[in-house]
Amino acid sequence: MTKYDKIFNSKDTSEESLSPEEAVAAIAVITVLADSAIDEVEAERLVINLWEFEVFDEYSEDEIAEIVDRLIGIAEDEGIGALFNTASASLADDIVLDGFAAGVIMVLDEEKLIIPKQKQSYLKKLQEALELEDEEAEEIIQEVIAAFQEAQNEEYAENEDETIILDNLSQQVYESPLGNFIVGIPVDAKLGGRIQSQEGVVGFSDDLGTLLRIDYYPLPPEQLEEIESIGQEKYLQSILIDKYAPQAIFANVPGAEVKYSEYLADTLAGSYYVLIDMPKGSTISKQENNGNAIRLDAYRGLIAFINDDFLYIVSSQRSFFNGDTPGSVEEEANDIKRVILEFVESIEFS
Repeated sequence: MTKYDKIFNSKDTSEESLSPEEAVAAIAVITVLADSAIDEVEAERLVINLWEFEVFDEYSEDEIAEIVDRLIGIAEDEGIGALFNTASASLADDIVLDGFAAGVIMVLDEEKLIIPKQKQSYLKKLQEALELEDEEAEEIIQEVIAAFQEAQNEEYAENEDETIILDNLSQQVYESPLGNFIVGIPVDAKLGGRIQSQEGVVGFSDDLGTLLRIDYYPLPPEQLEEIESIGQEKYLQSILIDKYAPQAIFANVPGAEVKYSEYLADTLAGSYYVLIDMPKGSTISKQENNGNAIRLDAYRGLIAFINDDFLYIVSSQRSFFNGDTPGSVEEEANDIKRVILEFVESIEFS
């Protein structure tokens, strides 16, 4: 007897009837219940994910929540196998792929955008039960991942929306809206100095290629517990290399890659540093002979550290203008690291 026989080999059926849309929702509910107890189900996450489906365009969030509650009740009263058999029978041919997609969404690691290994066997069983070919199933998986990637990219792009152009009368310091730090403005209005500021991030740049950026995130208790559990070095490494760099840089700069990394145990009470090569990824552009502007190549250095229950990622770039020859990776890494640390020293944390 395999782990998921209670779902896919059950002969039970429910006395309740389901619409095709409810059947799609049922697959999402079943997927969550496959490895969780009913009292562990996060109904809100189910509702949020289902609301993105086209088949629920005509449903309000409250209506979807009512459907989810009803489906959980059926599973509790009649069994998860009965719910699956009823859902499977209720899925019209033109909506079976939506049902499988609902299962994919509920097992997807939304941060790493992968199907965790421990969930792959369930997904394969679901595919077989819905009589989908491998090619169909893989296409759905890739479409779901692409949709989440696009959403992340849009969220990142939206964070670049508020630009304040400095002038001679501008303030001399920048204060975080959350009150967690104050920093002197490190760029000059006469050199095209700009502040790009939105929730959780502020960037300072100018026409000479200067870029100094502070990303900051308050750490909730569960994150602090994770740091305690896995250690600060592993946590900061994961944040920079597995999350921040892919979402904020790799997704927007094709060919970007980490060239250097190190843990600085004695700097900022423990910090992690990476250097990223960004082909045509600078904030500065050059004019081509044909009149088109293309971005310069650049190196971006980033240091992640924790201060008073805030995670900070402070970054700087070095753009390569015509005739510039990069030094060795180690030399470039050390030069940009020095610039960042000098900037961090000017930040007054509160």
